Amino acid sequence: MAQKVIKRKSRRKAQYDNSAGLSGTVAKVDAGVIRSNLPEFAAGDTVKVHVKIKEGEKERIQLFEGTVIKRGNRGAGKSFIVRKISHGVGVERIFLESSPTVAEVEVVSRGKVRRSKLYYIRGLEGKAAKIESDVQSRESAAASAAAKSKN
Repeated sequence: MAQKVIKRKSRRKAQYDNSAGLSGTVAKVDAGVIRSNLPEFAAGDTVKVHVKIKEGEKERIQLFEGTVIKRGNRGAGKSFIVRKISHGVGVERIFLESSPTVAEVEVVSRGKVRRSKLYYIRGLEGKAAKIESDVQSRESAAASAAAKSKN
């Protein structure tokens, strides 16, 4: 007597391929939007962000100085979060790098951190919330490495 074979349905999710070639189109759009005039900075760095503010018909630039607690790198959607303490209250602001409201980003000091997202700082106060400054900044490290390679 022959046994009946029962096949199970596959539980795998359907996999879609990008055969339309949309990734190349997205890369071309991103290349036109991404800004190259911003300095290199990372989480833990203290930065001054020059923000354009429109009041009626006038436009002015306001500074927002604080510590970068997050850096998101996704093509034209690159963003970063800056946190500062204002009158005892923590204030965080999210900036898009490609936004026209961000006029300029100035790096004040480099921070020495071992994480890329510093969300834990939200729960700290006073000295505990301070980030150790990087004694040898990235630029001077690169300069000293170049000098050593010449010798």
